[in-house]
Amino acid sequence: MRIRACLALVVLATACGREPPTQEEIDDAKTRVDLAIHAANQARLAIELLGLLPVYTCGEPRRTFVGQAADGIHAKVACVTASAEARDESTDAVVLSFAEGGCPVNGHTVSGQSAFVYHGGEDRMDLTADLNELMVDGKVLQATVGYGTCGDETRFWTTAAGALPGRPGNTYRVDGRVGVREGAPLFGGTSLVFDGPGEVSGPLGRDRVTFTALEYEVGEFLPKKGQALIETARGHRVQVDFSEVLWRVGKVEVEIDDKAPVTVPIVR
Repeated sequence: MRIRACLALVVLATACGREPPTQEEIDDAKTRVDLAIHAANQARLAIELLGLLPVYTCGEPRRTFVGQAADGIHAKVACVTASAEARDESTDAVVLSFAEGGCPVNGHTVSGQSAFVYHGGEDRMDLTADLNELMVDGKVLQATVGYGTCGDETRFWTTAAGALPGRPGNTYRVDGRVGVREGAPLFGGTSLVFDGPGEVSGPLGRDRVTFTALEYEVGEFLPKKGQALIETARGHRVQVDFSEVLWRVGKVEVEIDDKAPVTVPIVR
């Protein structure tokens, strides 16, 4: 269910003693939240594609790992062709080529090609993949993804930017960091979590957005947990909190400035 439809529902609860937002404020927030969540969705799509390949195992020879990663991709996606390429003494790549007519991946249709480039050695490995040659559901996925692992720092990231699909006249940018729990990144399995800053620009101006611990089930449009804080071009503050209630049932609480929050249910 899209966020625009969710926020169109009747207000179910407001905080006692606080002034409720006007309908004009709700309508404006509804549009801005819709744009922010669509921007977050682009970052989520990129992270899910990063999760198609396993995370490098520290201490394993790079070339051995890359060969095994290329050989094993068919277990996840049967219609993708993967090949291992030796680039130089410190760099190898796995090139993924999705079927020209489109390949189903986590509920989306993916086509095109991308190289996942591994650089480093057994004590430090960096992966970068430019996904701009991939089409997802008929739209170019304007994103890069990667990680650095082993050594003193482990970080997983995505940068997604460009025209916002399905929202003509709007552009976006999201610098996402993939969450790490108990030493393992939450991607490549059934869920993922990320946070980071972003912005959306268009007819409404430029909104600054901060995503905090947005947790998704793989393939889902709306997060099941987490927060999006929107600092609007008009100087307002819109806080959006996602939470679970029951399996596939959750709620969204939207607070505009210091007005009483609006709470609506969502069904995934």
